[in-house]
Amino acid sequence: MSATPSTPSPADLLAAICQLRASALQQEQAHAAQIAALPAARQVSARNLLHYLAVRQLDLRPLQLQLAQLGLSSLGSLETHVLAALDAVAARLEEMLGLPHAPRAAPCCSHTQGTQLLQDNAAALLNPPRPQRDVRIMVTLATEAAQDIQSMRDLVHAGMDVARINCAHDDATVWQRMAALVHATPGAQGLAPLVQIDLAGPKSRTGSLLPRGRVLHLRPRRNLRGQVLEPARLGLWCGTGPAPRDDALQAVLVADALRPALPEVLPSALQLRVTDARGLARHGTLEARQGELLQFAFVRSVYLEEGMAFALLGDEIAVCIGVFQGIAEVPGELRLFVGDPLLLLREDRPGHPGVRNDQGGFTDPPQVHCTLAAAFTSAKVGQSVWLDDGRIGAVIETCAPEGMWLRVTRAAPNGSKLKAEKGINFPDTTFDTPALTEKDRADLAVMAAQVDLVALSFLRGPQDVSTLRAQLAALGHSNAGIVLKIENRQAFAQLPAILLEALAYPRVGVMVARGDLAVELGFERLSEAQEQILWLCEAAHLPVIWATQILDTLAHSGQPSRPEVTDAAVSIRAECAMLNKGPHLIEAVRFLSGVLERMEGHYAKRMSLRRPLSIAGPRLPPAQPRVDGAQPKN
Repeated sequence: MSATPSTPSPADLLAAICQLRASALQQEQAHAAQIAALPAARQVSARNLLHYLAVRQLDLRPLQLQLAQLGLSSLGSLETHVLAALDAVAARLEEMLGLPHAPRAAPCCSHTQGTQLLQDNAAALLNPPRPQRDVRIMVTLATEAAQDIQSMRDLVHAGMDVARINCAHDDATVWQRMAALVHATPGAQGLAPLVQIDLAGPKSRTGSLLPRGRVLHLRPRRNLRGQVLEPARLGLWCGTGPAPRDDALQAVLVADALRPALPEVLPSALQLRVTDARGLARHGTLEARQGELLQFAFVRSVYLEEGMAFALLGDEIAVCIGVFQGIAEVPGELRLFVGDPLLLLREDRPGHPGVRNDQGGFTDPPQVHCTLAAAFTSAKVGQSVWLDDGRIGAVIETCAPEGMWLRVTRAAPNGSKLKAEKGINFPDTTFDTPALTEKDRADLAVMAAQVDLVALSFLRGPQDVSTLRAQLAALGHSNAGIVLKIENRQAFAQLPAILLEALAYPRVGVMVARGDLAVELGFERLSEAQEQILWLCEAAHLPVIWATQILDTLAHSGQPSRPEVTDAAVSIRAECAMLNKGPHLIEAVRFLSGVLERMEGHYAKRMSLRRPLSIAGPRLPPAQPRVDGAQPKN
């Protein structure tokens, strides 16, 4: 609901500003012990953050509009220098009233000092910015990046400043190759790009599913009238040893039990004939031969199955017969509709899509393993569960020894597919699970010496921050930068306390992990939540990484959508923007770099209205000793 401005009284406005200032100082005094425990260089930022939290507990919108009516600062950009902003407005109001300036203690930082602190902290974590833009670009590396030095150089030339390695995928051998390639690639201003590893954390995912069989679907490319533009091409390996790879072919299969052996000279019109999985007769025509590899072209769609018999015929005479081998398994999947049951299995065993009866129910319901063991002890009946990035919604109906019984509440009209390795979110559930898992500790031990930044996934409170720093210190790498990924409801609610704990360390930043955060908080709250994270981090003078699905369509298809271009432009608010992998990633990096360069001339032209900040209200918990036992550094 918008606020309606009333006729402003300078005296009333001055009193309101003085009250805000008093509240800010009261908040600082209440946490004096926490501030004193921080390094001296960080105490200014802690004080400013506490001032900001105090001010944002109130609805500032009427005050902002009244100040704007008098031509004064509307407090729309006070994050980096709260007391200085309040004092400047108070001084102007005193002048309007003909009053002498009231004696006030100097603010902890001026506008210039607050802005400089944020820039210095961003440079310490992410390296100094490029001359043409202040926002850095982080890029998630694909597995192929471990092999290709030229692609790495192209990424850096396009604008990559930080390379991100996701430890939820691949293995240490691949990660180490990636890191070595990045560090060997010259970057901007003579600095090699930084390497960040994202620890997997206690992510909840779907387990494996029973495969649906080994079936290969070959289909030609047709125009809109159904005419064949390009046939489907199949390679048939009739030799010994592993089948060769040929990227020009849709697949290369092995001719098993071939008899008689393939002759040296083949008939000119050789055909591969088969009755496919649908019982339809199909044939492919020989296009080329490279030794023992035969290439056939099919002008009609064909479904081939592992162990299926085929024949090679020339002039309607059988040359030889055999069976197909080497067809890859088709991954399993569930198709869920609203109202369907779903069993989240406690036991790690392959799930299956269930068996439906004639009435539309199930004689055997669909089921899939949930990888987060804590979910089975923490989740309660009636709580919501979201699967596959929020595409499927459900509610817990029963908690049983074998797992949790869910009822699907949201799915696509024609059913939603659910595959293995898809995320499961429990937004209503409070977990006590530490963010640093045993796998994370092992991965960190292997990679700590080769990385510049470590991103902590699925943290929930300040203790997770100190635990990570203690682990890095134990490995002798306490100088590594840390990135705190805010991606669940608990971390968002405890963000002020997390930031105060983070200020104990010299190189730290925050990632707005918008994918899981949207599911946890609800998509309708994402815009508000990401703004609040940006504001609080700016008040703490800590850099922010804007992440998840920036220019995702461009990275995957080569063509950006209009909404994501606008989204990319908004990333100018952060100190770093992150792109995920895709076949057109280099184009996406180049495009984002251009957008950021153009937007930097417009960034300062903004004024935000300040309604009460939901996460500013609760009192911060008292300071707790850090698990590493570190003493404050002055």
